[in-house]
Amino acid sequence: MLMSFLNFLLFHFPFYSFVFKNVDYKSFNGVFLIISIMIIMLVVNAFIFYLICFLSRFVGKFLLVLFFIISAIAVYFINTYGVLIDKTMIGNILNTNYAESSSFFSIKLIIYIILFGVLPGIYIIKVKIINETWKRFAITSSATLLFILALVFANASNWLWIDKNSKILGALPMPWSYVANTYLFYSGKFKSNEKEILLPNATIKDNQKSVVVLVIGESARSENFSLYGYKKNTNPLLSKMDNLFHFDATSCATYTTAGVKCILEYTNTDKLYEILPNYLYRNNVEVIWRTTNWGEPPVHIKDYQNKDALMQNCKGEACDFDEVLLTGLKDQILASKKNKILIVLHTSTSHGPTYSKKYPPQFETFKPVCNSVELGDCSQTELINAYDNTIVYTDYILSKLIEDLKQLNEYKSAMIFVSDHGESLGEKNLYMHGVPISIAPKEQYEIPFIVWVSAGSKQVKPNKVLSQNHVFHSVLNFLNIQSPIYDEEMNIFK
Repeated sequence: MLMSFLNFLLFHFPFYSFVFKNVDYKSFNGVFLIISIMIIMLVVNAFIFYLICFLSRFVGKFLLVLFFIISAIAVYFINTYGVLIDKTMIGNILNTNYAESSSFFSIKLIIYIILFGVLPGIYIIKVKIINETWKRFAITSSATLLFILALVFANASNWLWIDKNSKILGALPMPWSYVANTYLFYSGKFKSNEKEILLPNATIKDNQKSVVVLVIGESARSENFSLYGYKKNTNPLLSKMDNLFHFDATSCATYTTAGVKCILEYTNTDKLYEILPNYLYRNNVEVIWRTTNWGEPPVHIKDYQNKDALMQNCKGEACDFDEVLLTGLKDQILASKKNKILIVLHTSTSHGPTYSKKYPPQFETFKPVCNSVELGDCSQTELINAYDNTIVYTDYILSKLIEDLKQLNEYKSAMIFVSDHGESLGEKNLYMHGVPISIAPKEQYEIPFIVWVSAGSKQVKPNKVLSQNHVFHSVLNFLNIQSPIYDEEMNIFK
């Protein structure tokens, strides 16, 4: 009971903040629901801790210490960034790498771990756990379960409210949010078809030299692009480009792994169908993948280059940023022996929380900027300025890429820029991304979809709203590749 009360006290402020905001606490029913949830949470946690320690005192102590430390970290991220510890967030955590995770390091995080995790852990290790008989255990367990069931059925009138808010309610209670959602993530992963399902063979219909460069943006939201009407000039170069088009678009998800998968697959599905680069490579198209990011589905091509490989042939300050993706790219295209080329550039330019470290100093157009990983400690102006500078840098990279493509006189060329998802910058007290798409704010799924085509190559349909799945079919059309799964309605070119 003591551990349950301490767990309740330290880790459930976000949970009850949500409950109080969404329940009429001035009514009798609202007060009864709030008190019932508090009692159920205390009793259920105490019962589970009791059960674990009864079965094994050593394992019980180990798990309790582990729970308190992980819960301290989880609550830090909930309080600091407004994240929800649901199944998709567990996927984000398990698919991250050291470079991304280390960017979240802060003194405040260490304080959370020590105060809420280590100190209670020391007490748990030292405390003596009393042995109980099976008879007493059975009586205690039966009485506890009956009490919980009675309280649950007493709240039958509130079941609809609980069901309606189940996504958020299931993502905030500690430690069960990350325990249950880790189980759900892995159970879903094992059930899914991890072996890539091959698509029907495709045919290249002509010998015209053509190249498409697909730039996958990271955390870029259309709201902050001046091309989309943003008041600050974040697209000084692209706005002057001929044959440049931009469309309203939405992402399939609010996190990288699902967003990138959706960009590369022919339709939005939970199954792992052959993605665009693998499909074209298998059908005799030259495919080049360059990345400073991660989280893509398995890529089965010969020419896959990450940042470390690209930096070997890069010199200068720009090599530390996403400009490294353009190093020697034009020469690599010209050296190709094939007529059809797809290049994928997977950027990381606008990924938080360290927005101010994602661009060279000369691109710090808007000042002052937020330099802290504690985004809530920065003013809204500082945070948005830092983020807007990443968009200015994206504008430069895309314009530089287009200038390189213009020099490929023998090729019909196109550049498609589409982001994996959007980004929250303090709106509704949310930061970054990862909120479930069903309840996510528009800032996390309204994305830019920008297209440039070389003179005399293709014209663009007057589309208004696109999805990430338009990429697959548009690339097939531009490269004049015939396929049984091609969908003309999902093609952006005339």
